[in-house]
Amino acid sequence: MFICVFLASSQKIDQKYLTLAEEVGTELAGRGHTLVSGGAKVSCMGAVARATRAGGGRTIGVIPQALVDIEVADEDSDELVVTTDMRERKGVMDARSDAFLVLPGGIGTLEELFEIWTARTIGLHDKPLVLLDPWGVYAPLKTLVERMHEEGFTRPNVFDAISWTTTVEEAFQHLEKRTTHLVPSAEELGEATAG
Repeated sequence: MFICVFLASSQKIDQKYLTLAEEVGTELAGRGHTLVSGGAKVSCMGAVARATRAGGGRTIGVIPQALVDIEVADEDSDELVVTTDMRERKGVMDARSDAFLVLPGGIGTLEELFEIWTARTIGLHDKPLVLLDPWGVYAPLKTLVERMHEEGFTRPNVFDAISWTTTVEEAFQHLEKRTTHLVPSAEELGEATAG
């Protein structure tokens, strides 16, 4: 399985997040999966790729030319795809992946999470989406989406479209589960176009 991992590229974060990324890479390789990631060699992005390769796994990095130009590309990737911009990068990562795993990260990670989550909620794909959050970084986000749901801003299946986990083992169990396609009703599609 090709698993896309969205995670931090910041170099100002606590070591525990790098360790988590390494654990994910080791587990991913050990289960025989291929990593699809943002193609940078820094921070958690680099840590997950290096750990995957160290465990015998294959890595596909997808990175825009602008980041290659400032020398943050993971040149050791088994395959490094260079895109023209961030939008193309996300499209390639999406197309090359069978499942998505989101670790703690910044606003770029949130953007990637929301794009995949929205697409799954409205039935554009049925690939597993799993959030791995051992320290509750995303707890306020979950509370926010719950409030949005209470106020009628989200579809009823918004939480069916994502699995919230706290351990690497639990995350991979959810990633490897067969999932059901979340087909929205005509009424829900109408709400989506209106909103």
